[in-house]
Amino acid sequence: MSYTVAVAQIKPKKADYQHNLARVAGVFEQVAHLSPRPDVLVLPETAMSGYFLEGGVREASRTAQELFTNLLARFRASFPVDAVLDVVVGFYEAAEGRFYNSALYATLSGTECPEPSRIVHVHRKFFLPTYGVFDEKRFVDRGRTIAAYPTRLGPAAMLICEDAWHSVSSAVAALQGALSLYVLSASPGRGFEGATTGNLQRWDRLLPGIAEEHNIFVVYAGLVGFEGGKGFTGSSRIVDPWGAEVVRGPVFDECVVSGSVDLDLLAAARAGTPLLMDLESNLGDLSLMLDRLVRGPHELLGANL
Repeated sequence: MSYTVAVAQIKPKKADYQHNLARVAGVFEQVAHLSPRPDVLVLPETAMSGYFLEGGVREASRTAQELFTNLLARFRASFPVDAVLDVVVGFYEAAEGRFYNSALYATLSGTECPEPSRIVHVHRKFFLPTYGVFDEKRFVDRGRTIAAYPTRLGPAAMLICEDAWHSVSSAVAALQGALSLYVLSASPGRGFEGATTGNLQRWDRLLPGIAEEHNIFVVYAGLVGFEGGKGFTGSSRIVDPWGAEVVRGPVFDECVVSGSVDLDLLAAARAGTPLLMDLESNLGDLSLMLDRLVRGPHELLGANL
């Protein structure tokens, strides 16, 4: 199976949901005229509000259903009646009396398309950073799961920014069968070294490493723009299962980049470096070790004596 992914790195207006919804509608209009027309559109972390909201998270948050309904209406205003598009987008979510930094995966279809429009999955950011300029735990709750889910284009999973900085997150997603991993980020530039930044150098190592270790496609969507003097580094990209970039966006500018995801390549990549298969075969022992760590580090001392 092969499909086309478009990644839109946009600059949201801080805490202005309606403005950002109109911006996404503009992206719909843009990608509707691409050739080939994309099967999936991916937007960054907190694309509907901007990232550094702190106490403003409550006012900017929306339910997944409200966001889905709004996106569907804008999609149908831009695309043909028989069109279908899967959308991945980051937003602050209100759910069950709590607030989350979330990512929505939804299928949007025209009124004459046989594919039903639906919310496919919502991922809630699992690892919330609380260092440097970050203080997420004060304003949102963390998610409790990392899960692969079925889509019309094969099994997929989503991670949000720091989720991907922990190697266990992508491993959990791959072990559950994800073939495509969507990583949404609002990564402010820091540690500038000439034309690049320290955090961007980390992404340059991390994303190919995830793709190559698990032989999966990784799609990264990075926010751009400035909030409170902090500039987000964009650099959206698609990485193939050998860790090579298919396409990449610029560092600070808004843009849409697109490329092909060919899931038929995964078998060849995994035959060459079957690391995921090795991980699966050792999962039982790993599970026992993790269980001991949950009970306390002392449980592992002397375990092999």
